[in-house]
Amino acid sequence: MSSSEDDMPLARANGRMNGTSASGTTNAQPQNGSSEPAISIRFGAVQDKDVEMEDAATGASKRKSRASIDQQKSYAEPESSEDDDRPLSKRRRTSVKHEDPETDDDLPKAGETAIGDESDSDVPIGKKLTAQKKKIQQKATKDANGTTKPAPAKETKSAASTKKANGVKKEPADAKPAPKKVKAESVTPKKGKSQVKADSEEMDADEDDEYHWWEDPTKGDGTKKWTTLEHNGVVFPPPYEPLPENVKMKYNGTPVTLHPDAEEVASFFGTMLNSEHNVKNPVFQKNFFMDFKDILKKTGGAKDPQGNKVEIKEFDKCDFRPIFEYLQAQRDEKKALPAAEKKRLKAEKEAAEAPYQYCIWDGRKQKVGNFRVEPPSLFRGRGEHPKTGRVKTRVQPEQITINIGKEATVPPPPPGHNWKEVKHDQEGTWLAMWQENINGNYKYVMLAANSDVKGQSDYKKFEKARELKKYIDKIRKDYNKALKHDMMVERQKATAVYLIDQLALRAGNEKGEDEAETVGCCSLKYENVSLKPPNKVIFDFLGKDSIRFYDEVEVDPQVFKNLKIFKKAPKKEGDEIFDRLTTSALNKHLQNYMPGLTAKVFRTYNASFTMSNLLKEMKATGTIPEKVKAYNDANRKVAILCNHKRTVTASHANQMEKMSERIKGLRYQKWRLKQQMLALEPNLKKKKGASFFALDEDLTPEWLQEHQAFLIEEQTAKIKKKFEKDNEKRVSDGEKPMKDSELTERLEVVKEMEKKFKQENKTGKVEPEGRAPTVEKLEANIEKLDQRIATMSVQAQDKEDNKEVALGTSKINYIDPRLSVVFSKKFNVPIEKFFSKALREKFEWAIKSVDEDWEF
Repeated sequence: MSSSEDDMPLARANGRMNGTSASGTTNAQPQNGSSEPAISIRFGAVQDKDVEMEDAATGASKRKSRASIDQQKSYAEPESSEDDDRPLSKRRRTSVKHEDPETDDDLPKAGETAIGDESDSDVPIGKKLTAQKKKIQQKATKDANGTTKPAPAKETKSAASTKKANGVKKEPADAKPAPKKVKAESVTPKKGKSQVKADSEEMDADEDDEYHWWEDPTKGDGTKKWTTLEHNGVVFPPPYEPLPENVKMKYNGTPVTLHPDAEEVASFFGTMLNSEHNVKNPVFQKNFFMDFKDILKKTGGAKDPQGNKVEIKEFDKCDFRPIFEYLQAQRDEKKALPAAEKKRLKAEKEAAEAPYQYCIWDGRKQKVGNFRVEPPSLFRGRGEHPKTGRVKTRVQPEQITINIGKEATVPPPPPGHNWKEVKHDQEGTWLAMWQENINGNYKYVMLAANSDVKGQSDYKKFEKARELKKYIDKIRKDYNKALKHDMMVERQKATAVYLIDQLALRAGNEKGEDEAETVGCCSLKYENVSLKPPNKVIFDFLGKDSIRFYDEVEVDPQVFKNLKIFKKAPKKEGDEIFDRLTTSALNKHLQNYMPGLTAKVFRTYNASFTMSNLLKEMKATGTIPEKVKAYNDANRKVAILCNHKRTVTASHANQMEKMSERIKGLRYQKWRLKQQMLALEPNLKKKKGASFFALDEDLTPEWLQEHQAFLIEEQTAKIKKKFEKDNEKRVSDGEKPMKDSELTERLEVVKEMEKKFKQENKTGKVEPEGRAPTVEKLEANIEKLDQRIATMSVQAQDKEDNKEVALGTSKINYIDPRLSVVFSKKFNVPIEKFFSKALREKFEWAIKSVDEDWEF
């Protein structure tokens, strides 16, 4: 829109658009003001490019996109999120959340062939569930409108009543406050470890006295997070061990000698040669080689065997394979260690790290999440990160700030070093922090996921989503009305809230020039959105952690019209769609409805509310695996609503084939048992019929021979493995190992097995096996096999259904864990089927705080 048009209301500025009245309405707009839920049709073919837009008024000046704003660095407590449970080395400051470990590099761009065609199923699951997605969203909206009353919104002056001469209300930028300057404490090494360890041992005596903080939800609502805090600091990675003299990197075929610092960087690349996804990435290679040459320059370069200087100029002439082969041999040697030796080394490591694993927080023993400082390595990033391959330098104590109680003993830094600073920040929940060199992000040592502090953070997150139920009807009515607002800023705001609510888009943050080009709703660019009349929108952009987001959806006609307006010339590629909106301004607007409401709360609310409704309708019956599948089916629908999609893994077809083979193997065992029944009572063939004893058609003679060979090979491997383990145990107990003749004797069983199969194939009869076999025993064994076949079939179907959907993201981060507990208790399914040990510890508050009648 031209600068001249900015001075008039939106409806007048765009009144000349085809099919649009002066008021900005269209005939296609619903009369009641409510919008249809957006429907995903992402698996449909994308043929057309963007809709052609009418030219702007003559002489219109080019609208500039909003410039990126550098984020201020501070020691402020990091915002609680699902990233809290990830290792420090995996956390990033990207604006959007990683959906799945797999990248979507094979997805088509808008205008190319639709995704899902290469799937080994006839119809991709997203297409199958499109109608269900619409139904679920409609019901969720209906239920929300019918069961909750809209809470009064905070009164604010509308844009219409306060509009300036140009008709556009300016939104103030929400700048972060500058960090407070704190003087560094003098650090004197004291007996910190022994003191905390002694206190920790005293706390062990009180473990039976459980603390149910969730029964006192007001606990921790203030800004002061702790009164007393003691801990032993962090564990540093071991120093670099130089390679042996005979192991050298080669340049142009010549072994070269490097300074240990440069050799360490070379080993970073050398150890990764089996990770072709990284080492064959041109960006990874370029960034690594740039940093490698810098370290070579600082350390005196490389020398050949005669001591002559070798100038390393070309990456393609570098050969890191000698380093890889040496390090791989070391890894293999470590894997091959006897079980007793592995156990001893593990015990030594655990003993050395024990003092760091717990802290004393307000007098209570709490587990620390990640107390290890990440080792130096090559930065990988996710997706198409522009800094992949850069060298992550070794973190020194002088870079680390310790957060601890004033009266506590400060943990001593390594000899010859000092901490950067010692703070007593009672408003922070971190124990130590430092700034990494790749993106300038701050890394924090936090409490573990199962600690009181983390549990309270999760509890508050889901309680906030529950509270949104009271306000969602009012919010939806307001944004549907504001979709036709006269002011551009208000119309952009309403459209963004619609997309965040209906399509589960993330809000998106502004990025610095040296950060990955990831976007969210508020930072969508011209090229990320394509329009197909009458109301289809194609989104194609790099989302959180540079993972590609691709979706084709049907939206409300007014939303389609608005996006068309927001893309109107002179806008072009690189310009932002929502050029009058920032994430901070959007969140400030949402807080007018509900204290603490931000865009990301909508994802949690929509996921949990949908799951809650699905569980109410569910009548899970049958076996435990069948009930688990029913839960996963509901979880999958939520994941699809949240766009937690993934590409089909390269190994999926192979895994499904293996499961199919296992089921066929069980059916073969059933047939053998039935043949044994006939051998005991031949007249059963007349009683039960010949078909009962017939071999399934797909179990062909060729398959039988292959399967029997597999069984023989499998049995041989088991016997050999058992023999090796028994020998290892004997050696560790100080006894002599068994002779090879013992193994030969044990393998006689395999020879008998092979002989038996040949006889059965020749005669078609199977002799009864086991001690005192009877028809009754064999029938009981057949029933057990039927149950195993049924269970495995359900699991195989579940795996096939989940091949395009990432269930973990929604289950862990967006669905209230109390809903999973309700399902577990209501349908008598062990909670272990849904939550791993780590998740059971993380969500202990949910498991212990609700019964089967609890509602979201």
